[in-house]
Amino acid sequence: MKVRTRFAPSPTGYLHVGGIRTALFAWLVARQAKGQFILRLEDTDKKREVAGADQHLMDSLKALGLNYDEGPDIGGPHGPYRQSERLDSYKQWAQKLIDAGRAYADPYSPEEVQAFREAAQKAKKPFLYRNHRPENPPAWDGSQPLRFKSEPKAYKWHDEVMCDLSTEPEVIDDFILIKSDGYPTYNFAHIVDDAEMEISHIIRGQEFLASVPNYLNLYEALGIKPPVMATMPHIMNEQGNKKLSKRDGAKDVLDYIREGYLPETLVSFIASLGWNDGTEQEVFTAQELIEKFSLDRVGRSGAHFDERRLLWTNGHFIRAMKLDGLYEKVADYWGPEAKDADEEYKKKVLGLVQERLKYFAELPELTKFFFVDLPVDPKLISEHKQLKKLSKDELRDLLQKSRDSLAESDFTLDDLTERLNKLLEETGQKPAVLFSLIRIAITQAPSSPGLADTLAVLGKEKSQFRISTQLAAL
Repeated sequence: MKVRTRFAPSPTGYLHVGGIRTALFAWLVARQAKGQFILRLEDTDKKREVAGADQHLMDSLKALGLNYDEGPDIGGPHGPYRQSERLDSYKQWAQKLIDAGRAYADPYSPEEVQAFREAAQKAKKPFLYRNHRPENPPAWDGSQPLRFKSEPKAYKWHDEVMCDLSTEPEVIDDFILIKSDGYPTYNFAHIVDDAEMEISHIIRGQEFLASVPNYLNLYEALGIKPPVMATMPHIMNEQGNKKLSKRDGAKDVLDYIREGYLPETLVSFIASLGWNDGTEQEVFTAQELIEKFSLDRVGRSGAHFDERRLLWTNGHFIRAMKLDGLYEKVADYWGPEAKDADEEYKKKVLGLVQERLKYFAELPELTKFFFVDLPVDPKLISEHKQLKKLSKDELRDLLQKSRDSLAESDFTLDDLTERLNKLLEETGQKPAVLFSLIRIAITQAPSSPGLADTLAVLGKEKSQFRISTQLAAL
């Protein structure tokens, strides 16, 4: 089979992880088979369309490295790739259905259809439009909706994720093909587009599963062989009690990029939402995903979105980067305090915090004390689990001994490590007490990299000055 997959979003807003996962899985299926991945914009719902959303969708895919082979901005042999530019094609296929007696003009007003629906509710019966199908519908002139004339029957089909499925005839109904504004519905347009673009696999969200029997009925009426279907289960929110959505705070994927999440992180993390390769491996490169991905290993139950695991995954990729490459990546993330700092000094600082950096936007907070002397914060000691037990005299004594010992150091890492260990012996204190006190004095921050490393980068003069400042405050 010639594999051609597509991602067909509506330009009604930004992309969050749910949409990206659908795109990613379609991209992986295509790349694994050395096929094509197509971007198509389903822009027929003009009331919901958001200005600029089309460009945003394209930027999002490209930012993650999910490059498409055909699309609205690059063209291709099966264009146009915007549904609003394909209206003549839909009318031609609609005419085939009309000529075959499988489509008709809907003569009812929205108020009349609503009355039918309410009557069904009162009778405690499911509303089916086909029960009100007009006996002698008018000729379709484009001013009324065009409806599909269904032929209800039972269906059995195979879904690559959901496995073997079946339904009874009662779920089949007459749905709208083309609206009164001249635009096709999704239910009609995507079937025409997929046929004309030779799409081999349809990968889409669970919300479309209930409509598949209607699609199968339409495929038969049009004489089209259905593509391979794969239904993605929902991505659930962090609490696991409902589907993750924009209304619940699902973030724009480009916001993650702007905050300093690596594209590699997002691809690996999103791929693992509902899929695994059957091993204990938790992090994947894009190439590994291409080699290992398969639709039959996508779970049928909802995947749990875990922000903490996303942070962990990003930290994993950051730690794996070479320092020079990381330095280039974080160029725009330094705080204003680091603006005029020496490049080599900044690289030393970055090398120290690389182990603790979870996303780039937290770089200013993690590194601020390396560039400016922060004011003494008494709470760092008064609220410290160990240090709050000591009197001011005890704290001053420990800091004085530390300053005196460090005054004789050449501030190499080896010498600092040796001196700090000797201070532990001389004072009889635990590292949680002595090292925490020195660290607070030189950073005025709740946490920092290793003490000896931090002292070595700050240098002797700055370290001594800050310890003296803390002493004075005590």
